[in-house]
Order: sequence, then structure tokens, then C-alpha cells
Amino acid sequence: MGARQELMGMIEADNAFDRPEKELAPVRLEAARALVAERRQQIPILEKRAQEAGLTEVKSFADLVPLLFAHTVYKSYPASFVENGRWSRMLQWMDTLSVAKVTDVDVEGVTDVDDFIDRLRAAGHMVLATSGTTGKNSFLNHKQEDIDRRRHYFRHAKGWPYVKAKNDRPFFALGPSAGPTSMVEAFHLHADVFGRPDDVHYLTDEPLRISDISRMAAMRKQMAEGKVSPGEIRALEERAEARQAEMKKAIDHLTETILAHRHEPIYITGMYPQHILIVDRARELGARDGEFHRDSIVHIGGGTKNAVLPPDYKERTASFYGNVYDAPTYGMTELAQALVRCEAKRYHAPPALIVLILDQAGERLLTAEDADENGLVTGRFAFLDLMYEGRWGGLISGDKVTMDYSPCPCGRHGPTLHDNISRFSAPGQDDYIGCAGTLDAYIRGALAS
Repeated sequence: MGARQELMGMIEADNAFDRPEKELAPVRLEAARALVAERRQQIPILEKRAQEAGLTEVKSFADLVPLLFAHTVYKSYPASFVENGRWSRMLQWMDTLSVAKVTDVDVEGVTDVDDFIDRLRAAGHMVLATSGTTGKNSFLNHKQEDIDRRRHYFRHAKGWPYVKAKNDRPFFALGPSAGPTSMVEAFHLHADVFGRPDDVHYLTDEPLRISDISRMAAMRKQMAEGKVSPGEIRALEERAEARQAEMKKAIDHLTETILAHRHEPIYITGMYPQHILIVDRARELGARDGEFHRDSIVHIGGGTKNAVLPPDYKERTASFYGNVYDAPTYGMTELAQALVRCEAKRYHAPPALIVLILDQAGERLLTAEDADENGLVTGRFAFLDLMYEGRWGGLISGDKVTMDYSPCPCGRHGPTLHDNISRFSAPGQDDYIGCAGTLDAYIRGALAS
């Protein structure tokens, strides 16, 4: 068994999130060394980065830093490729970031970005897209093997350290049942491991369409620039009103179903905007705070997505669900293995995830030697996710985190992340990462060749 497989297998053990760093570090380093050697042969951009860094072999975790991709790289394609339907050029762009060749996918007659993703998925490339609320989507290639491995991870990690997944409870996802996003994929994976097969419920069966979200983002940008006509604004308002009416019906129906099961252990997952709608509707129906079964799990993630929420939305939601299990995780679309939060509200990393804390520019690795007198290091969250087969799993994020090298108050081994995660850039601002410009230049060169 190789080091990588050994680390992924550790998630099945009861002490998966309680292993000493000195035990994991040498195995992780060997796994990283082998994976980098393999991926360099498959992803030319990674090979180019390694050559320019003068790297022949990974001998330390610091050697990984110049090989990490900036999170912006997955939206580094020229916007005109999507706007003008240049789908073969999009395949060329994706090819620069994928392990498996994608340029042989048939894109003849593709009408929009959703059709493009469908073609890729039909060819075995299980692409995930971000929702593009900032105006541009990220596209990340995966293999079916990546999804299967992630399901295995969910079965053993989600609900930790309180509840184990046994497919024995009603499951409720406060979102759509279909769509090529990590959110929808996570809904299904949660349902696969926690949901009772005949008792899985989604807010709606209307597929989430990337083109609709991108169109709305573009319209908002044009409205801010004064480039939208009164007729276009009226049409947008009419569509929004119709969508709001549909959403109200869906919320009403799902709320009634949730309340019918509230006295037994259930699993509810979704983002705050949908949770607060469920809470408000349930109270209208006469439900009182704290009526849910103690062994229920209420998972809230994904932020607020710029929704306008009441100032006490967190308190209101917590009060309504009451003394149930809160099993939050820290992750992102680019991360297969989210970190899980313990009773002390610290995030623990799984064995097959190499967490790297970098300086703000994303150029230097910060270690325990950089910690202050309290054992804390604050920097940029980066990682090498050893699970991926469809693409390179090394990434520099836009998140500002605090790593704690002192023992975790929960009694388990560290290091751990504090629950004070924020962004380095303000909303609407660009995030500067040192390697981003170089990576974009590599990709432009590859597309021009």
C-alpha cells in the first residue's frame, strides 16, 4: 500500500482526527512526493512550475508552495470563450488543468454553459462549477472516482464527533436536487450516507442552472453601471416575483414535511438564507423553539451568498432548532475533504489533507516556528488534497485563518484551525496572490500554442 492510500484509509478509524502530527507528517510527505512526481507527468503547467522552481523532488512541505495553484486559476479562461460560445477553446483551457484529456469531447451544437457541462459529464468528466455570483464561474474537473472517494469520506467524517452515518434518518436539503455545483453534490453525498432511502427531501427538483446565475450576475453589474433599460428592469422584476412565488410554495411544503418529522432524529443541511425561511414559516405554523429531537443534525454552511438577512439570523436559527447536534465543517468547492469541528469549536484536518499556512502573498510557508507565545500562526489557508484523481489538488485559497499548534481543548491532537475564518480581500476587491499572474501567463501561453 502506498502512503497516499494509507492516509485515505485512516479516515475509517475512530481516531482519524486524533493522530499526532509527528506520526502523520512523514507519511504525508512521502505521499506528496509520489503524487507530485506523478502529476508532473500529466499536467504540463505543474511541470513548468516545478522546473522554474528548480524542484527535482519534494523533500519538505515548503517544496510544495511553488506548486500550489491560486484559487483564481479555475476561472482564468478569457470570458469571451463563454460569452461567444467558443466551447472548443474552453476545452483547450480545461485541458491545461486536468489530468485526463478533455479536448476530444464533442461540443458540436452546444448552446450554453449548462449544455457544455452536460457534454463533459456525459464523457466522464464530472465537472463542478461555482455559481459565478461575482460574474465568472470556476470550472473544476473531476473523475467519478473522486466522487466515490468523497462519498466514502462523508460516511466516516460527516457528523463527527457526535453521530455516525447509518442511512437511518429523514434527510432534508434546503436546495435543488440537481445542478453541477459542489453544493448540490454535497447534498447528494450527505443523503447517500445519512438519509433513509425512502425519506430524502429537497427544496426543489428544478435544476440549478449555471447560465441563469451568470446571467443574473451580469445583469446586476450592468444595472450598477446604468446600462439596463427600464423594460429590461421590469422583465427582471417580473421573473424575480415569479421565482419568489415558486420558492414560497417550496418552502411551505418542505417546512411542513420537516415539522412532521421533528420528533425523530433527522438531518437538515443548507445555507442560512434558506434556514431562516424555514424557521420563519415553521413559527407561522405554530412550531415552538427547541422541539427537535436531540439527536438531529442541523448543518449550516456556504455563507449568506449576499442575501439580506435579519441581524439576529444566527441566534434565531439556533434558538429554533434548539439543543441538536451542530456539525459544521470548513471547506470550499476546491476541497474534497472538509475539516471538521470538534466540541471546542476547533477545526481538525483529516489524515489525507495536507494543510499549509502561507504568508499573505502566498509565497512562504509558515510553521510552528513562526508561532507566537500562544502557539498561534495567522496566514493564508492553502492545502494539498491527496484525494483527487481528476486534477491537481494543491491550492492557495483566499481565506485568512489562525492555526493553533498548542493542544486542542477537546483533548485531541492538533494542530487545529480556530473558528475565526475570514477573507483576505473585501467583497468586490481582487485578491492578490503572488503566483496567480505567473499561472495565468502559463495558461495563456498554452492556449496560444
